Amino acid sequence: MNVQGKVWELEETKEERDLGIIVTSNLKPSQQSVKAASKARSILGWINRHFGSLNADEFKILYKTYVRPHVEFCIQAWSPYLQKDIRCLEKIQRRATKMVHGWKNIVYDDRLEILGLISLEKRRLRGDLIEVFKILTDRENIDKHQFFTPSLCSHLAERTQLETVEAEIKSTSTSEFLQPESD
Repeated sequence: MNVQGKVWELEETKEERDLGIIVTSNLKPSQQSVKAASKARSILGWINRHFGSLNADEFKILYKTYVRPHVEFCIQAWSPYLQKDIRCLEKIQRRATKMVHGWKNIVYDDRLEILGLISLEKRRLRGDLIEVFKILTDRENIDKHQFFTPSLCSHLAERTQLETVEAEIKSTSTSEFLQPESD
């Protein structure tokens, strides 16, 4: 690299850590997923040692405060897309929900429903959908045309496809999906 007449040799690196996120040369989030899962497991162990048996309300407070932030730290930057990484993170929540007294034999989806939680994968999808909605409706200071190409609908001469997408997002099934988790 040549900067102001000086030649600098840049080292090749397999991974870098920036703002607490591990970025590898292949740009796969696997190492970040393993790191996040490891930290969350250690926090779960700490909770188990210090609190033992938990009821649902105590669990939700501890989980949302101490565990989930580690699993979702800067998730927008390194969102896992490989199935092994998604399973690695989901396994943390699966294990965590078994900590509620008497819930070890309840199916994972039922435990989530009783607690008023959704899977981590659905939380990431929900966050992505909210961000797209905010971009499409100009609630973000981002030019939506950098990410989305408007096209005129043949049956709606004055409306653009972007407006149609906004209307679809406001539909009942999607708006129920976009509702925040109960606290």
